[in-house]
Amino acid sequence: MKLLSIAVPCYNSSAYMRKCIDSLLVGGDDVEILIVNDGSTKDNTAEIADEYAAKYPTIVRTIHQVNKGHGGAVNTGIAAATGLYFKVVDSDDWVNEEAYKKILAVLDELTRGPKTLDVMISNYVYEKEGAKKKRVMRYPHAFPENQIFGWNDTKKLRPTHYVLMHSLIFRTSLLRECGLRLPEHTFYVDNLFAFIPFPYVKTFYYMDVNLYRYYIGREDQSVNEKVMISRVDQQLRVNNEMIEYMGKQKNLNKAQRRFMLHSLSIIMTVSSIMLIRADTEDCLQKKKDLWKKLKKHDPMAYFNIRYGITGSAMNLPGKSGRKVSVTSYKIVQKLYGFN
Repeated sequence: MKLLSIAVPCYNSSAYMRKCIDSLLVGGDDVEILIVNDGSTKDNTAEIADEYAAKYPTIVRTIHQVNKGHGGAVNTGIAAATGLYFKVVDSDDWVNEEAYKKILAVLDELTRGPKTLDVMISNYVYEKEGAKKKRVMRYPHAFPENQIFGWNDTKKLRPTHYVLMHSLIFRTSLLRECGLRLPEHTFYVDNLFAFIPFPYVKTFYYMDVNLYRYYIGREDQSVNEKVMISRVDQQLRVNNEMIEYMGKQKNLNKAQRRFMLHSLSIIMTVSSIMLIRADTEDCLQKKKDLWKKLKKHDPMAYFNIRYGITGSAMNLPGKSGRKVSVTSYKIVQKLYGFN
């Protein structure tokens, strides 16, 4: 059995997928690289994927499927994975060799120990095109380092710090136990990947290493602000699913609920600001409806998020209030280099 399965969703990715896969091959036979060719038609993604599978038959497997979107590709990866642990690395991103080897060594050691690890957390770096200084998302203030710990050992995440898919390596069987099934043909489903499994998580391990390199810079990227505004309904689909899921969680401990509220708060903020930036009556109504839905499904979550720092900033009244909301967002955007 492999130690780690890594799914690499690929859709017309020939221009950059080699850098991603080459960075993952460093893991050797401890890893299984699942290249999921998600119906690519405009380039030679399929041929490149098959080339790697032929050259590294003990490490790389290629799965060709009709286009199902990022979520469908991740679902395929989870279903096919044989590794004890599972990670997603997008085809335009890559991993740092030194951090990668350290994490594999720790995972290997932990599998021989008495405790079962549910999720490994590490840092990610915003590899923003043209940026001189790379922003790093780190969590030493929130999580103990280099030890297995539980929810009661976690601390509150700061408002501008968030755990994304890029931070996470889950126990593969946990992803199956929680019934994770991401929506197909929908962008931004990585937010669900970093949300739905956590009511099932009992044990963590945090390594303060900069593993994941998150590339930002292409104009056609899903996280480009103009693209996000044009796809705001897909953002809302994910946000609504998070709201509904949160409303069903009745047995969360205090720390679990705090963590999930933090994640939901960030997505509510992103959705709200994109709807404000769209600047149409229809989108402003959708913003009102979104907050109403949160209030309906989880009144306590609504109260905590709506009257928190970010919720208050996103719901200032009138046109002048919306300008303040956008200004607040741009300050954080500049500080952390996303979008």
